[in-house]
Amino acid sequence: MSIEAPPGRVDQVVSRAVEAHRGSRGALLPILHAVQEELGHVPPSVVPVLADRLNLSTAEVHGVVTFYRDFRTTPPGRVTVRVCRAEACQAVGGEALLEHAVTSLGISRGQTTPDGAVTLDEVFCLGNCALGPAVQVGERLHGRVTPARLDALIGQNR
Repeated sequence: MSIEAPPGRVDQVVSRAVEAHRGSRGALLPILHAVQEELGHVPPSVVPVLADRLNLSTAEVHGVVTFYRDFRTTPPGRVTVRVCRAEACQAVGGEALLEHAVTSLGISRGQTTPDGAVTLDEVFCLGNCALGPAVQVGERLHGRVTPARLDALIGQNR
């Protein structure tokens, strides 16, 4: 199971991110990215803190966090599996591969397995169109992935 960062560490991360970007125009997005980069997600407790420090409403900050799919509000699994859903990958079985992943992992898109091992995400292009269906497991990109190969890749990284 993924573990939340201690509140003191969250406060430090938020303070550093705010100070680094406070003078920037449109500071909220880079601050959220910095927080997620360091913590792995944007804890919901950060939303009112950022709203206060940036003179925004809580609804504005929450809206940005929930609008952009790249932001997570819960810790990710130890490995993230991203399945491409772009047209080129769909044409060669990408949608079926994603459904296989959903079924075999027993979770929905955007969720993490109960043991905290794997987070399953869908993306709309990994830039590997000639070798679809494409999957990213952790930081590594794979092409021409079959359901059996996906199972093996996940098994190697669990």
